[in-house]
Amino acid sequence: MRLSGVDAGTVDNLGGWLRTVLSRVCLDMLRARESRREEPAPDEHGPSPDDPEREAVLADSVGRALLVVLDRLGHAERVAFVLHDMFAVPFDEIAPIVGRTPVAAKKLASRARSRVRGAPAVPGDELARQRRVVDAFLAASRAGDVAAVLSPHVVRRAEAVPGRAAEIRGAEQVAREIAVFGRNARYAEVALVTGAVGIVVVPAGRLTVALAVTVDGDRIAGYDLVTDPDRLRELDVAVLSPR
Repeated sequence: MRLSGVDAGTVDNLGGWLRTVLSRVCLDMLRARESRREEPAPDEHGPSPDDPEREAVLADSVGRALLVVLDRLGHAERVAFVLHDMFAVPFDEIAPIVGRTPVAAKKLASRARSRVRGAPAVPGDELARQRRVVDAFLAASRAGDVAAVLSPHVVRRAEAVPGRAAEIRGAEQVAREIAVFGRNARYAEVALVTGAVGIVVVPAGRLTVALAVTVDGDRIAGYDLVTDPDRLRELDVAVLSPR
């Protein structure tokens, strides 16, 4: 639409022009969201938010945990990071889009990169071990058989919500609850939660549940279930590097 209002023959670099215009439109929309937060209306003609195919495409193309982290970046940080790290746009082209110098734009992307990756609270070897256990727990939850990955004395803690106890102890009790609520596992992804390996549940790209997991040996010793929107916004969530 913007291009239709100009003489394309006067544009030396059409790709660069389109990229700049699109980035500025996105930046304006991000700023507008601060004054009027919006929830997407259901698409009556498109796929349902619960459509497995849609969720699979979303997870494969972007990664649910990355969507959560990007939503928490500053507007200019997000634009600089996405353009440079995902589309290899040089900083001298990013600078005028975000209204910064090339050096400042580079700092924006660097700061965003650090926030996306996060700083694990545990050493690398321990982090890898925790990830193997949490990966196995998530796979077992999807399969409906978690007994083998739960400690006999596992403890699940959660905020008090209707229909759910604040605390459950024992592998049998926890497994029974997972069998009831485990359908959400298809929306789940392993991520860093407060510096340790945990799980985020992100249907349609929106964080609804986070699990801060405690690992003992090769089993899950416990996890805190966070569902309150205010607490979710305060959580430090980061993306794990590909295995």
